[in-house]
Amino acid sequence: MESRGTILVVDDEQANLDSLDRIFAREGYRILLAHSGQAAVDTLRSEPVDVVLTDLMMPSMSGQELLRAVRAVAPDAEVVLMTAYGTVEAAVAAMKDGAYDFLTKPLKRHAVLKSVQQAIDKRRLVLENKELRARLAGAEQPIVGQSPSLRATLDIIRQAAPSSATVLLLGESGTGKELFARALHEHSPRSQGPFVPINCAAIPETILESELFGYERGAFTGAVQRKEGRIERAQCGTLLLDEIGELTPSVQVKLLRFLQEGEIERLGGTGTVKVDCRVVAATNQDLSARVREAKFREDLYYRLNVIQVVLPPLRDRIEDIPLLGEHFVGRYAAKNGKPIRGFTRAAIGALEAYPWPGNVRELEHAVERAVVLSRGAEIDVDDLPESVRSGGAARAAGLGASLEGRTLSVPLGTTMEEIELRVIRETLRQTKGDKNLAAQLLGIAARTIYRKLDREKE
Repeated sequence: MESRGTILVVDDEQANLDSLDRIFAREGYRILLAHSGQAAVDTLRSEPVDVVLTDLMMPSMSGQELLRAVRAVAPDAEVVLMTAYGTVEAAVAAMKDGAYDFLTKPLKRHAVLKSVQQAIDKRRLVLENKELRARLAGAEQPIVGQSPSLRATLDIIRQAAPSSATVLLLGESGTGKELFARALHEHSPRSQGPFVPINCAAIPETILESELFGYERGAFTGAVQRKEGRIERAQCGTLLLDEIGELTPSVQVKLLRFLQEGEIERLGGTGTVKVDCRVVAATNQDLSARVREAKFREDLYYRLNVIQVVLPPLRDRIEDIPLLGEHFVGRYAAKNGKPIRGFTRAAIGALEAYPWPGNVRELEHAVERAVVLSRGAEIDVDDLPESVRSGGAARAAGLGASLEGRTLSVPLGTTMEEIELRVIRETLRQTKGDKNLAAQLLGIAARTIYRKLDREKE
């Protein structure tokens, strides 16, 4: 029969241990016994325990001292205290230290069984909630990378997150603006509140206003009941206005009023509704240029542009491409049941040479396709989309052609090490510092360039 849970009973009197052992064993629990607080701590270090049922008055280590030790050694275990000296003061002190329950001797069988089972139920519920939160956190796409440009961006995100300031995320399509907005939310004091995104370009102009601000019953044909808008749903949380540059002039006016006053008016409504939410706006457009063209309100632009964060395109984070590629391989190999370990060296070279105009989103789609079509244990160049294969080759070939015929003069007597360094430095100058492309042109590994340049600094 499967155990209903594990109980550690602690008492310095053997008769009490024997009695409780019989009671719990008869009900199908797994029982561990300890004659002292120290023996109980030793047991907790080696055995998983659901509930510690301990006497309060014991020599050397009291039940209350053991309670504090349990919190350090096995923080997920619940503690139920027993005593023949049941006072309100002792009970209050035990509860403040985290005891689940407090029982007085002589114990009643049904009371101790009920208390311990409820403690087990609570512990399992807490563990299930922790597991659920961990699964949800794991399901969210993490920000992967360690390039200097990404680290600089994340530093700004971390500094801005604790504030309530409006943030404007600027970046090309596919750079992960919603991902960075979620990072702002998760590291803010509003992380327990809702994160509500809305893509202003994906919703027809005729219904965008009602989606943002909500409407009252009868506001228009089909409005049979009142509906909260996205802004209202973000109460005490974060509102992401993606593709903010697509807002119509009339919606811009209403959004400006909300940012200034902290209140909205539903369509068809006669009163205002106070809303407290943090606003993050995102766009791949040049909003300042749209302001100059009179297509975006200048006052709204300045309201949104309190903290500006520019997200780096993937071509400026070449060091992150192998890490992102491996991350997506892991995700889609698991999703499709494919035993794929990663990429061949040639495939990584092709990924690094391609300019990725669609940024991280394009890389993700390319890796997903490669995982599905690959027949080996690793993704090779032939598994990549043709655009990636030809695009990377064309980039390298084009630069190679531009370097064709160029010479580099070195005096006789120059060491081979110095010649190598001069060739590497000149190639890097032509590739504008792109070490991966330089390595491809020189026919060496990128890590060789890093190693030789590091040795030069020594």
